[in-house]
Formats: sequence, structure tokens, C-alpha cells
Amino acid sequence: MARKRFDDSTCSVARALNEVGDWWSLLIVLQAMYGTRRFVDFQQELGIARNILVDRLCKLVDNDVLRRVDVGEHGPRHEYRLTDKGRDLFPVVIALRQWGDKWNPAPDHQRLDLRDRRSGQPIRQIAVQDEKGNPLSVRDVFLQNDPEDDSRSSSA
Repeated sequence: MARKRFDDSTCSVARALNEVGDWWSLLIVLQAMYGTRRFVDFQQELGIARNILVDRLCKLVDNDVLRRVDVGEHGPRHEYRLTDKGRDLFPVVIALRQWGDKWNPAPDHQRLDLRDRRSGQPIRQIAVQDEKGNPLSVRDVFLQNDPEDDSRSSSA
């Protein structure tokens, strides 16, 4: 059975999941954020089957999340590098990491300690904020289907 695609959906979350919505793709993007670039290194770091890695890398390149760069001086050798679109997934990956640390911690309860390179300080929790920087929860927002309609009847 073929997986449903959401290319024409009005839901931006569904459209985004078309491009990076499976766990292998997001883990590849995460590894690329850590600096992994070569096919063999992705395979070794993730323990992913070769055919799955080929498929996901091609998909990520086709969707402009990664770009394939020829770096071979003495024959073909390629690396995979994040595009601007791929780097824009950073807050998504961090939010997933923070959610996972809270709700599904590692068995040894040891979290990866992600810190600001300049200050050495831990990074803050990702939060949805209003235009003034105040935190918002799902109960504080509503969905406005039609920008012309100012009714606040739909809630998230």
C-alpha cells in the first residue's frame, strides 16, 4: 500500500512531513547538523541499511534539505551538506530533542548537553511566544482559517 502524500494539502505540517516526516530522514538531518557529511559516516553513525540511506539521502536532496557536493580530487567522492532549508530545521530538531528528554528520557537518564558555542551556557527550552516574547501554550492560540475572518471560534 502506497503512503499518502500531502503535497496539495492546505496544512503546512502535512506538507513538511512529506519532505522530512520519517524518522530516518530526521536522524540524517540531525547527523548532518552534527557535521556528518559522507555516506559511510551516516551509515556508521546511524546503523542504517544502505538501501534506506540511499533512498532518504536522495529524497532529502530532491527536497533541497541537503545538497550533494562532489569533493573528489582523484575521482568521484560526494558529501552531503545542509542547505538553508535544512539548517532551518534546527529549531524543529531541538524541540523534538527537548520533548524526548522530558517524555522519553534515555534509559540511563543522561541527556545530551547542548550548549551555546560562544557562552558555554546551556540552551533554553524552545517555546512558542507571542509577538512580545511571552510564552504561549496550545490553549492560548486559535486557528484562523480565513485571514479576512476575525472570528476566534476555532481553537487548536
